[in-house]
Amino acid sequence: MATKTDITATNLTEEDRKFLEQNRDLLSRSTLTAKWINAPGEKADRDGQTLATRNPEVIKAWAETRGGQPATVPGTEHNGRPGVLRFAFGGSDDKQLQDISWDDWLGTFEQRHLVFLFQQTKTDGDQSNFFRLDSPDREDA
Repeated sequence: MATKTDITATNLTEEDRKFLEQNRDLLSRSTLTAKWINAPGEKADRDGQTLATRNPEVIKAWAETRGGQPATVPGTEHNGRPGVLRFAFGGSDDKQLQDISWDDWLGTFEQRHLVFLFQQTKTDGDQSNFFRLDSPDREDA
């Protein structure tokens, strides 16, 4: 039986493999078992598959394909940096978000050593806007 610390993720770069090995006990099981996407245009193997990346180009392409703009939750700032990172997709929930630049979003993402977990499609094949951020530091990503 697999344990939480088993790394079964696929399509890893050497840098991502080292990151996972170094942080295996601090990251979610989803991160440790996801298919990793390393460049825009790479696809899931099946609908609804959990994907992961630390690549800013992949994150930006995923969000922009869905009309997403970088955003944060006001009042969650840390040391002059955005706090809780989100995307505004043009819905009514966006009223609670504050737009930020891609440089601020991606800079915070990198500084906090986050992993972007996402889906390209739902299990029914429809486009998915699902994403979650995982952090070895375990603060609210």
